[in-house]
Amino acid sequence: MTAPDLRLLPWTGPEGKPCYLSTDDRRSFMSRLADNIESIQLGMAAEVLDHATTTLRDKHATPGDLRLLANELTSALADTLRVATSRRHHQAESAPHRP
Repeated sequence: MTAPDLRLLPWTGPEGKPCYLSTDDRRSFMSRLADNIESIQLGMAAEVLDHATTTLRDKHATPGDLRLLANELTSALADTLRVATSRRHHQAESAPHRP
């Protein structure tokens, strides 16, 4: 019997602390929910990047527009880094161990 994996989830707890899922079933309800949330977060990050490109090219963008954009980019980057960290950890555990 193997120990369950600890998966970093794509959301944080009430105090902004990381949340983990302990499971050995990658197809469990919570694993699939986390996969779906990650997919949504990455899609939203792509949309924010498109918005950033447009806003930064706009000569009439106001300081308020840029502040809002910075907040959106910060949030999207945090989500994307959490997804990347989770996937990197998962890949390392899935890789065959060499003596």
